[in-house]
Amino acid sequence: MKVENTEAQMRKGILELCVLSITSKEAVYPSDILSQLKAAKLIVVEGTIYPLLNRLKKSNLLEYEWKESASGPPRKYYKTTNEGNQILTLLHEHWKSLQDSVQQIIEQTVEKH
Repeated sequence: MKVENTEAQMRKGILELCVLSITSKEAVYPSDILSQLKAAKLIVVEGTIYPLLNRLKKSNLLEYEWKESASGPPRKYYKTTNEGNQILTLLHEHWKSLQDSVQQIIEQTVEKH
């Protein structure tokens, strides 16, 4: 088993939570989302982020607004909807619970070695 495959699956599983968290603060351009993910060491490519943004938009968790750009055509800036913020709150709760559970298992395992 390659650890890289497991790492990739783990990142994919939390990407939605991270994107909703980033877009909950303010309307954000996709390249800014990618930059914030990269800064957090969650390396994601455009080919991953755009389908996710579209899926979240279709699920009414994100909305976008067009903003003028000084360097070209107008750009889409994404922000969570009210429903997206509600889902984000639930995802934060689930993440905390999952994090606590995994930490408990890891600590029990480490103590035995």
